Amino acid sequence: MAALLITLRETLEASLIVGIMLAFLSRTQNRDRNPIIWAGVAAGILTSVIAGFIIMQFAGGFEGRSEKIYEGVTMLVAGGLITWMIIWLALNGKYMKEGIEKKMHLHLETGALISLFLLVYTSILREGIETVIFLQAAFMQSEDATTHLGAIAGMVLAVGAAWLLFRGMMTWFSLSRFFQFTGVLLMFFAAGLIAHGVHELQEAYLIPIFIEHVWDVNHLINEKGTFGGLLKGVFGYNGNPSLIEVLSYILYLSGVGFLWKRMRGKSF
Repeated sequence: MAALLITLRETLEASLIVGIMLAFLSRTQNRDRNPIIWAGVAAGILTSVIAGFIIMQFAGGFEGRSEKIYEGVTMLVAGGLITWMIIWLALNGKYMKEGIEKKMHLHLETGALISLFLLVYTSILREGIETVIFLQAAFMQSEDATTHLGAIAGMVLAVGAAWLLFRGMMTWFSLSRFFQFTGVLLMFFAAGLIAHGVHELQEAYLIPIFIEHVWDVNHLINEKGTFGGLLKGVFGYNGNPSLIEVLSYILYLSGVGFLWKRMRGKSF
């Protein structure tokens, strides 16, 4: 579920960026520049795939305590990036279309076609690298085999939704509400990543434990079961968390939730 949410949101955001660019070229009678857009998209996707392969190969080289440290740091970094993404969209989402079109107008006016290519390439690459890092953290947190299927399903749904949106066939769909709703879910997911990252670093003896198990409810909802695994993957559920895990989860949700609520009125 978490993987589906990640790829759905990231791919939809990337698709919207591409759609805005193509629509702008069509409106300004510059459709002959469309191949540059698609070349940037292809290059961005290819680079993201290569980066993902390198990261996965790099991750496979750790064992024992080093593996715990790597997983813990990866989860903390992913949680931080998700937070940045949520806050950035809350602050800049309203002006995203205007900002993209302004940059494209400048590149077309100056005839800097390589700059137009790089604008597309870096936009897709940013979304791609974020997706790679988020998915790696999601795979670490949930060992469910359906996680990979969820990631693929999210991409397919996002591309389909973006196509329908630009064809005017989903007028009922509110992008602002979609990003707000997924933003809330991603906050819980990020909180779970932070708490799980703390757990991994505790197992690596880098963070003190104090109280190993604040509670143990695995006999009610086992985190390794079907329902427990779903809760773990999306909300970071842990049936027997340590004190520092609980505190990090609560403090993260409280702090980021407060910031997001204050900025929500500025988005879109």
